[in-house]
Amino acid sequence: MTQGAEESVNPRLIFVCDDLAKLPRFPLPAGYRLKWHSPGDEHHWLRIHELADRFTNIRPGLFRDKFGDDDAFLARRQVYALDAAGTPVGTVTAWQGEFRGETIGRVHWLAVVPGHQGRGLGRALISVCCDCLMRDGFHRAYLVTGAARTDALRLYSSMGWLVTSPG
Repeated sequence: MTQGAEESVNPRLIFVCDDLAKLPRFPLPAGYRLKWHSPGDEHHWLRIHELADRFTNIRPGLFRDKFGDDDAFLARRQVYALDAAGTPVGTVTAWQGEFRGETIGRVHWLAVVPGHQGRGLGRALISVCCDCLMRDGFHRAYLVTGAARTDALRLYSSMGWLVTSPG
């Protein structure tokens, strides 16, 4: 699906958190562990998003287009949830971006493969992401999602994120 086609069926929504320290934290569910990015993990990222994201054209090269090639930076900012077999089944990146003229933290490209959704991985990954952002000096953050991603909307709202206008 192209960007324009995606936005027509899935308009963008922006959520914001003005105080990351006040968001609830959720532990990783039993049977899962975390792994920080290392060189070569882009194929895991692509596979997770291909399985989890029906609204975005996940294509080779998308990872580097979105994140560049600084593996040392990503090793501090991108995390994967691994199942009991050691297979990456979820990911999120603690990014940063411009929001209303200010550089703040960004919860970026959260995804959990369908067979592992509903177990608390999304909540745990967002918790880790927010802790990472705070470690790197961010106290506010935003995230962007689509209106058609109803499970994501419920997740973010239930954790205390607020929908805001883009301007």
